[in-house]
Amino acid sequence: MATAISQAIRLLSLRHRARAAALLAPLGLHPGQEALLLELARTGPRIQAQLSEALGCEPPSVTLMARKLEAAGHIRRTPAPSDKRASIVELTDSGRALVERIKQLWCALAAETVAGLPAQAAAELPGVLRTLADNVDARVRHPRDAGL
Repeated sequence: MATAISQAIRLLSLRHRARAAALLAPLGLHPGQEALLLELARTGPRIQAQLSEALGCEPPSVTLMARKLEAAGHIRRTPAPSDKRASIVELTDSGRALVERIKQLWCALAAETVAGLPAQAAAELPGVLRTLADNVDARVRHPRDAGL
């Protein structure tokens, strides 16, 4: 059973990311960039380090994403008043418009992903997946508890 669970999660992750990439490509986005834009839409302007933490990405990855999104005109980066080494990232009008399209794509992807599941199972899925992620996170934070 352990192998089947791990393989199923891996397969879902790979296929979901590939499908997301296919949906995002016409918008000129790569997977991960949409998460940065959605985070800014949810929270407002953020320092890049805060974005890195919120997205669970390494700072260099967020810097690269921010550069590409800025070049495309979807975000603006300005020096933080309190620390000139830090950049505040905010959505532009173009970025805000793109966020609405991303939300539509996520709805379509979610519907595709749960197609064929009973409504009750689909409704419970976000909670089940959060529990799985929390379980993995707990083991990452405390590797000695995982027998490593």
